[in-house]
Amino acid sequence: MKTLVTSSIFTLTASIAMAAGHAMAPGVEAMDQDVSGGTVTADKVIAPANGWLVVHRTDGEMKPGPVVGYASLKEGENMDVSAILQEEVAAGDMLMLMVHGEDGGMSTGVFEYTLGAKEDGPIKPDGNLVMTVVTAK
Repeated sequence: MKTLVTSSIFTLTASIAMAAGHAMAPGVEAMDQDVSGGTVTADKVIAPANGWLVVHRTDGEMKPGPVVGYASLKEGENMDVSAILQEEVAAGDMLMLMVHGEDGGMSTGVFEYTLGAKEDGPIKPDGNLVMTVVTAK
């Protein structure tokens, strides 16, 4: 009986360690795309918690600019996440698709971020933004 209990504890501990080691890192996958339909889509977004995929304007300096769209995210893997663009985006414009959290705001489920604010702001694991840049076609 003692051997069985020890073996079970070892198996459980190994399973937990393996699961923790295989946790998906936050990320955004998207490609350059046609936005003439008024949306931009990320193929895959991995979010560490419920939050937002936020579409910022950007340029060659790769700094996040004004927000032009957003879509809600659930914790974990999100596929084909589309954000409705809230203003005109022309072919050649660069868009930064970034993961933001659902922290610090007044209301859960309401996107409250404005450029530079802390409410629903960008997540920064290890001090780095979780984002990718696409060019509108």
